[in-house]
Amino acid sequence: MLTVQDFGKKQIIFVLCNEGEKIAFSNDNIVVKTNDNNIKFQCTCYRLFIVFVIGSTSITTVLIQKAKKFGFFIALMTAGFRLNAIIGAPKDGNTVLKRKQYNYNDLGIAKTIVQNKILNQMRVLKYVRSKNDSIKSSIPILADYAEKTRAVSELQELLAYEGLASKLYFRNHFNNVLWQGRQPRIKKDFVNSTLDIGYTLLFAYIDALLESFGFDTYCGVLHRQFYMRKSLVCDLVEPFRILIDCTVKKAINLKQIKEEDFTLVQNQYRLNWKHSSQYVKVLMTPIIENKENIFSYVQSYYRAFMKDRDPDNFPIYEWGKSSDNYQL
Repeated sequence: MLTVQDFGKKQIIFVLCNEGEKIAFSNDNIVVKTNDNNIKFQCTCYRLFIVFVIGSTSITTVLIQKAKKFGFFIALMTAGFRLNAIIGAPKDGNTVLKRKQYNYNDLGIAKTIVQNKILNQMRVLKYVRSKNDSIKSSIPILADYAEKTRAVSELQELLAYEGLASKLYFRNHFNNVLWQGRQPRIKKDFVNSTLDIGYTLLFAYIDALLESFGFDTYCGVLHRQFYMRKSLVCDLVEPFRILIDCTVKKAINLKQIKEEDFTLVQNQYRLNWKHSSQYVKVLMTPIIENKENIFSYVQSYYRAFMKDRDPDNFPIYEWGKSSDNYQL
């Protein structure tokens, strides 16, 4: 399997099909061409990890064969940034890992994931330079929620603490806008719609990583089995959502993300296509900057799971220790 050093050389590329971009191959290189047939991007297939294909297109057998041969993934997304499928080179043959997944029925790893998420939310609020009274009072409450998750014995109780923490965190984090609450996929305002886009990009990236190690991505530990839901991906996205949250807040302050970039369609805020490339660039920046951190986390999770380690020895992603800091 890949090492962190090898993975650091891997590349992530985007193809915006609604702008007429298309994929071609030259020898062992993948080439992205513009509508007027000029080369926009080119790299060797050996250094490719994932191709995000956004918008309507046709997938050829050549592209699928190349993905399987060189071990890269293709994330197919709609123009509205809904993930349709990830195809490519999963390690489906890791039956030992899958058997361990199917036999696992404990709450320990889920508690570690939720604690990690809540503590990262607390760290973000602590990093705010000018704290109001609400932020100051919320920090110890979040720390208390994280501590209380250690003693829970039921999944619903754990999810309750996660929900309480997120509600408190979001209300204080997005104090630069008229925050109406986090409502996934409803797209009730431009902030929620932007968060959905960022989380989907992060989801697709972690999905590909998990599949590269051979996980059954539908078998989770926190998000339990639900028809057609990639529960394990939902699990491991949790500690890293903070990257998108901080990027969105910073981008709003810098006017990189604005309400006028969206159109209200059937009470949902939909990003205008002409702004898609700009939003992808902004929202993918923290993922690319932390791609090795995320890879190391998934790699460590795989090793810990295979060795039946104690949940306290599973990986932790601690926001604020590297280049993922943002002035809030």
